Amino acid sequence: MGTAGQVESDEEGEEPLKPIFWIGSSLDDLREFPDDVKSVMGYALYQAQQGEKHVDAKPLKGFGGAGVLEIFEDHVGNAYRGVYTVRFAGAVYVLDAFQKKSKSGIRTPPRDIARIKSRLKAAADHHKQWRLAQRQIKDEP
Repeated sequence: MGTAGQVESDEEGEEPLKPIFWIGSSLDDLREFPDDVKSVMGYALYQAQQGEKHVDAKPLKGFGGAGVLEIFEDHVGNAYRGVYTVRFAGAVYVLDAFQKKSKSGIRTPPRDIARIKSRLKAAADHHKQWRLAQRQIKDEP
């Protein structure tokens, strides 16, 4: 499954950051972005770990509310998108990161929506297992 980000507090005495889980190729894909774009995406994810929302993060249409968010960044005439979800308690799941190549408007292409839906299902399955493992760790003597 995905790689988890570190869980640590960002300031002494504050709540620990939510872990990040990377679904599919999302981490590798994000690593291919230009540095300026990675910086914006990274900050948006950091804010999600804190339970906040980046000023440019918008709900992705077709996913029933604000649980699946998209962050846009334009760079040298290219459009980059990162899609993540905060739908699952205690974690942030990065579902996709891609350069939008379509020139036919701002709508997310159907193949990308299908991939995001599939990865959202994988995230839900992973989250169930992860929460179960967290409870078992808590219950150990």
